Amino acid sequence: MSDQPTTDATVASITPEALKDRIDEPDGDVFLLDVRSESDFAEWRIEGAETVNYPYFELLDGIPEALAEQLPEDRQITVLCAKGGSSEMIAENLQEAGYDVDHLERGMKGWARIYEYQELDVDADATVAQYRRPSSGCLAYFVADGDEAAVIDPLRAFTDEYVQDARALGVDLTYALDTHIHADHVSGIRALAAETGATPVLPEAADDRGVEYDREYETVGDGDTITVGDTDIEVLHTPGHTTGMTAYKVGDVLFTGDGLFTESVARPDLEDPDAAKDAARTLYESLQEQVLPLPDDTVIAPAHFSESATANDDGSYTAELGDLVDRMDALTMDEEPFVEFIVKGMPPRPANYEEIIAANLGREAPDDETAFELELGPNNCAASEEAMTD
Repeated sequence: MSDQPTTDATVASITPEALKDRIDEPDGDVFLLDVRSESDFAEWRIEGAETVNYPYFELLDGIPEALAEQLPEDRQITVLCAKGGSSEMIAENLQEAGYDVDHLERGMKGWARIYEYQELDVDADATVAQYRRPSSGCLAYFVADGDEAAVIDPLRAFTDEYVQDARALGVDLTYALDTHIHADHVSGIRALAAETGATPVLPEAADDRGVEYDREYETVGDGDTITVGDTDIEVLHTPGHTTGMTAYKVGDVLFTGDGLFTESVARPDLEDPDAAKDAARTLYESLQEQVLPLPDDTVIAPAHFSESATANDDGSYTAELGDLVDRMDALTMDEEPFVEFIVKGMPPRPANYEEIIAANLGREAPDDETAFELELGPNNCAASEEAMTD
């Protein structure tokens, strides 16, 4: 889709952060006109607001009657596109037609830059915080104790945020851990190592996929422990989503990566689509042997959330294990029904997932902007959510 900027802007703009605040207000009344192509809109969009999609190229000659019938005359309209240029032009046309309108600065690329930090109220001696990326549903975690800290599942695009937060808390980043080889975003463990001297950490089984990093890193296996200050990070190998999928436990918090979410379980086909059924059986064993025996009040802290996930009052995405067992059908199924259920109706694979995996294995080295472009869109790392929960 063309995204041409105008040279004489006369329409108001809104930052992605301000738009997110408006959407999050309890009585927020946000109306969006998304002028990207229908395919782009279908792939990913801004959730939580009333939205009409009408492609930009159909608006070049004015406002069609079909669209005018859908636009409110008594509410503000925010126009958005991919990068912010086309939306500005369309917003100007709407303003000239008498609508109350603004446009989203930097479009969906700007929306993808939003990153939120929330400290979690959990039973751990360490400070545990969750990072949220609303555009893709990616979650990462900051664990700090004493003068040391670790980041779990960091995104390369937000390296500066982790560094700034460590500085604000007066701690040194000593570890950067991945739960597995991600397929939806470019990992930040090497970027953090380069920026801070933190030690990159990968699960042993993830390393077995043929990692080719240009710097030293450590590997961990089931039963190992990493120490941050006086806090132990316990390592639990939980394969299924990938062969290397690993969870980390701090106090009553289990960072499950892509093995278990608050609304679904992992999809088993991103590492080897031809072995999806075998991977689903492995996932069943991991859940039954490593995760479900934990206490019911164990806090499940996943690496992603989807639009069907329900946020906590503080905006975070966590849930107690016992609650998930009560409402998630997949966690109480026998093995064969579980396998059949998980492999059927899986959603589309994440955009550019093969290139992202190659980058995270160290086989490709995209620059920062290319890496950011690769991961635009939803994560799609969960199994189908149809009938997943009661």
